[in-house]
Amino acid sequence: MRKPKILVVDDEHLIRWSLEQSLVKQGYDVTTAANGEDALQFIQEESPELVLLDIQLPGLDGLEVLEKVKEIDEDILVIMVTALGVLETAVKAMRMGAYDYINKPFNLDELSIIIKKALDTKELRKEVAHLRSTQTSKYGIENIIGNSRHMQQVLEMVRKVAKSDASTVLIQGESGTGKELIARAIHFESSRRDKPFMAINCAAMPETLLESELMGHEKGAFTDAKAQKKGLFEIADGGTLFLDEIGDMDVGMQAKLLRILEERTFRRIGGTKEIPVDVRIVSATNQELLKKIEEKSFRNDLYYRLQVIPIYLPSLRERPDDIMPLVDFFIEHYNREFGKTVKGISKMARKFLEEYEWPGNVRELRNIIERAIILESEETLMLEHLPGEMVSRAGESGSGPMNLRIPPEGIDIEDVERELIRQSLEIAEGNQSKAAKKLNLGIDAFRYRMKKFGFLT
Repeated sequence: MRKPKILVVDDEHLIRWSLEQSLVKQGYDVTTAANGEDALQFIQEESPELVLLDIQLPGLDGLEVLEKVKEIDEDILVIMVTALGVLETAVKAMRMGAYDYINKPFNLDELSIIIKKALDTKELRKEVAHLRSTQTSKYGIENIIGNSRHMQQVLEMVRKVAKSDASTVLIQGESGTGKELIARAIHFESSRRDKPFMAINCAAMPETLLESELMGHEKGAFTDAKAQKKGLFEIADGGTLFLDEIGDMDVGMQAKLLRILEERTFRRIGGTKEIPVDVRIVSATNQELLKKIEEKSFRNDLYYRLQVIPIYLPSLRERPDDIMPLVDFFIEHYNREFGKTVKGISKMARKFLEEYEWPGNVRELRNIIERAIILESEETLMLEHLPGEMVSRAGESGSGPMNLRIPPEGIDIEDVERELIRQSLEIAEGNQSKAAKKLNLGIDAFRYRMKKFGFLT
């Protein structure tokens, strides 16, 4: 393991010698310099982790050297060594980027503690930066498989939303379409990427428990509150809070959430202090919220507050062009994870996957590829390697291509979609819910298309 490099800069030979002897015994790689010019030359060539820098130097003084060090590499730690009575200069050095300062005459044990703390902090910062870089790479928009026109439109919206100041985003789509993946992409493509991304599933969670998770509580707020607890709003300050299955949130909790969105402050349970918060709220649901509003189980005012920026995530049935790219991606992914060497799938299996209805969407596709790669040892996935219940279910439902013919001159798919929307409205005599059912679409997805083709303004 490489020893951390430390540069000692002081014009007094005895101090340089004593510091070098002490630090070498502690396992550091130590170099010394008697003036600022020599120090800067060494820093340019060797880039040490830490510099012990005397403020009073001949030629360039310590503050001038500090300024140039930060220009060379702002990540180099600098601890200023000062004489008594120059506290103002030490404070100025801290403002210029010095990590800490110590007064002469100094205690070697005390200096050793400061150096270790500084190097530990730097290592922690490197680890955090690496983790953030890994997360950004993992959840960035470039990792979302979406070659189809529908998904390209979604990804373009994600790019715009991520760069905007939008405080609320509502993602709608069937279960398994990847709503959390889109939420994470919005976060990691935004300026909030260095702040926390926190997620919670609102489904089937009692109001009291959800309120405690979101807002936290004070010590003694209720029987089991033995200590103060910060909630997700507080933890995610400056970042993003993802509220999955928002449609299942209790009506009472909806009112409290609306207040937070409007006021941008909240109180912990049992607390009296208003805590300001800057959080982007990304919500997701697979339910028809407009229908829930009609049923009085979802607040109308909260719906319109959440869907300032709406994103509709299409089902896998609506984006068949993405099926095979997703298959290839999952095969590569699980090959790496399980040490397998599957090279692809047979023509028959491919045809089945392309014609299957995918009620579980991308999640179902991912699960069957994972299962097949775990259980099978052949290089090619065959139709018989797919789950038997999946194949039989497809047969029972009559899954397969419709008996449609494309004219020789070709046809615009958008014209077909527009005509289907028009006909369904005509058959349903303008009733949007009935028209949506004719096309096996949710009401939100149907209204999206109505608006797209000019049937709804």
